[in-house]
Amino acid sequence: MICISVTPTSRRLAAADLFNAARSGDLIELCLDGLKKTPDVGALLKAVDKPVLVSCRRREDGGRWEGSEEDRIQLLRNAIVAGPDWVELELDAARRIPPFGRTQRVVSCTSLDRPLNQPAIDEVLERCCEAKADVVKFTWKTETLDDAWPLLAAATQNRRLPVVGKGIGPSGLAFSLLARRYGAPWIYAALERGMETFEGECTVGQLNEEYGWCDIDSRTRFVGIVGRDDAENASSRILNAAFREYGVPVRCLPLLPGRPGRLRRMLDVLKIRALLVGPDHQDTMRHLADDVHHTVRDDGYFDMLTEKDGRWKARASLFEAIYAAGAKERGDERWVQGRTVLVIGTTPLSLSMAARFSGMNAAVSLAAPSDNSAAQAARTIGVRHVPWSAIHGTVLDTVILADGSVACGTGRSELNPSLLRERMTVIDLMKYPAESAIAEEARIRGCHYISPSLVFAFQLQTQFRFLTGRSIPLDAFQKGLLC
Repeated sequence: MICISVTPTSRRLAAADLFNAARSGDLIELCLDGLKKTPDVGALLKAVDKPVLVSCRRREDGGRWEGSEEDRIQLLRNAIVAGPDWVELELDAARRIPPFGRTQRVVSCTSLDRPLNQPAIDEVLERCCEAKADVVKFTWKTETLDDAWPLLAAATQNRRLPVVGKGIGPSGLAFSLLARRYGAPWIYAALERGMETFEGECTVGQLNEEYGWCDIDSRTRFVGIVGRDDAENASSRILNAAFREYGVPVRCLPLLPGRPGRLRRMLDVLKIRALLVGPDHQDTMRHLADDVHHTVRDDGYFDMLTEKDGRWKARASLFEAIYAAGAKERGDERWVQGRTVLVIGTTPLSLSMAARFSGMNAAVSLAAPSDNSAAQAARTIGVRHVPWSAIHGTVLDTVILADGSVACGTGRSELNPSLLRERMTVIDLMKYPAESAIAEEARIRGCHYISPSLVFAFQLQTQFRFLTGRSIPLDAFQKGLLC
């Protein structure tokens, strides 16, 4: 089941929010803590034909209640008398409010500063039994998969009482998808942006349209997407749309790993056999690779990890995609060989691009606003360094922009668009997979602009073909980009 939380600020809007949530959810949480005036809970319950869970959270539990604790307890007592299907009570409140009527009790424990460990979880569960809970709810911060792990264990293990959970933070979505996969009683979502109970809470639209949560069950396998930037989010949307189009029981799982030593074991337990790795997470994921595919060169750049027989192998798909996109744009399969190439930036991606193009018989130079950093990087990978002040006087066929920190402009440390000339090839990876500010300048000046969206399409096709042996349908690209 999915529980959609509504957080109205006025009684007039509360009925409308409940009605809208009831069209998409199985259980509706009516949060009373944001209402400015005392609500008529009985009248609100009549607005929907779905089960309703009533809550009223204090600020220390992540809510917005501004009144006294006595007034809050009385509001919850009155709400229970109105006959909701469920009521959420903290442990201390549950002791003061006895069971009443048909209303079932969700006894909650919230820890906004750190996750609970297993002994603390067991203690809370024992106290919840004493408080006559029907369901136990845990809420805590889930910055990484490490933080979500004990929450997932609490929500999916066989216990005397059913357990639900809510993860707050970047890994909250991963927890919700995993909890759905492993049979938690329900997962939480906001009705829409601006109505979250906690900042960053996923919406029901995101779960439906981007992840197809209703199709996730015990047969579902996950492909880990390491990172939460634009490229990783777009990858998840498009790949999920493709998996759904083919009816394959696979979904993408956004992952932010924590301590390296635990990751291998967690991936094994979750039966995750493939990871797509964003460029910002290569250093943290490199330890997982036992072997490297021939697509991973001396520069060490990789963007995929796959597991077989307990061993993880690193692969690279981006450069194949860039080469294919360049050949399509230039109409020449040998568009790199013998060219003079300038790579802008000193990021790991910039250095990998310089090393790859150098290995393709191109004359490669490296430049960046910091001449010292660029010179040192150029020596490391064995290419020529061009001082930042001299790049406009360099004869070039191709410019590769792979450092998002370099701004486009006329300032001393900025990239002046006058560098770009007619018929020059421009590879734009500064905001990958989106276009950077240089895109319009490149087109106006008559450059062969290799769009990052074209590179991205080739890269996803390469990754999806490796994972499934199939091509991504055009409809999946369109659906994924529209989400």
